[in-house]
Amino acid sequence: MPKFVIEREIPNAGSLTSEQLRGISQTSCGVLKSMGPEITWVQSYVTDDKIYCVYIAPNEEMIREHAKQGGFPVNSIHKVAAIIDAATAE
Repeated sequence: MPKFVIEREIPNAGSLTSEQLRGISQTSCGVLKSMGPEITWVQSYVTDDKIYCVYIAPNEEMIREHAKQGGFPVNSIHKVAAIIDAATAE
């Protein structure tokens, strides 16, 4: 199943409180549960003004539907072509 990186522009995302992040996570999980097992949220990275999310889904359209239902912005979606890390250098 393809893996995607989603970029979400959210001003002051890095200043969101733990409670706000929990609320966003709960909303996302609720939408995912209603959409079924084909789409999975792996994790997200919160930066100053953006959140980068990693999802596993059959296609980009399903990711856009999740964002629509959850009220999340989607500025770009990129299909992951490969994954590398320090072990790749060995």
